[in-house]
Amino acid sequence: MTARVYEPLTAENAALVLVDHQVGLMTGVRDYSTGELKHNVVALARAAKALSLPLVVTTTARDSMWGPTFPELVDALPGIEIIDRSSVNAYDDARVARAIEATGRKKLIFAGISLEVCAAFPAMTAVARGLDAYVAVDASGTFSETKRQAGLLRMAQAGVVLSDYATLMVEILGDNGRPEAAVVYEALDMPWATLVGQIATALGK
Repeated sequence: MTARVYEPLTAENAALVLVDHQVGLMTGVRDYSTGELKHNVVALARAAKALSLPLVVTTTARDSMWGPTFPELVDALPGIEIIDRSSVNAYDDARVARAIEATGRKKLIFAGISLEVCAAFPAMTAVARGLDAYVAVDASGTFSETKRQAGLLRMAQAGVVLSDYATLMVEILGDNGRPEAAVVYEALDMPWATLVGQIATALGK
């Protein structure tokens, strides 16, 4: 397998796609606790907003099967339209595909419930369309360890980059001297990073 040349994620080349973080699907997740998964998804969304990334958010069968997006995520994304669809693969929905294309970004970060379907299928589709796809594994969730391992393996075989939500956002931040750094770390729920900075400033370092 040929190694790809590393090209960093930046605020200018990346977008975030959140797929099906719905109340009904959340109840079946077994690889993370509900509290941890909610925390991770909300932190990812808030950090992405702090970095001014374009966001695409979608649900499936919201009114008939899987229910609404969980309230904490809705609260973190005021004014963001959530596109409801029926297709299993979010990328198969024309409105979702148009919204992704409208971002103009070539590097797409996905997170979804479930990992092996809702995150994996559109991420693999993005790769097939010549885009770079990343999945924030810890902002996704699934229903068994078998599904988790099979999903990770299939995505890796398809060329999807697997990572965690905080690493992806810190990569985009790129420089801790940027004015939005403190807001990003706060969004990532890393208050100790801000505290250490405040102590250093107070000590004149």
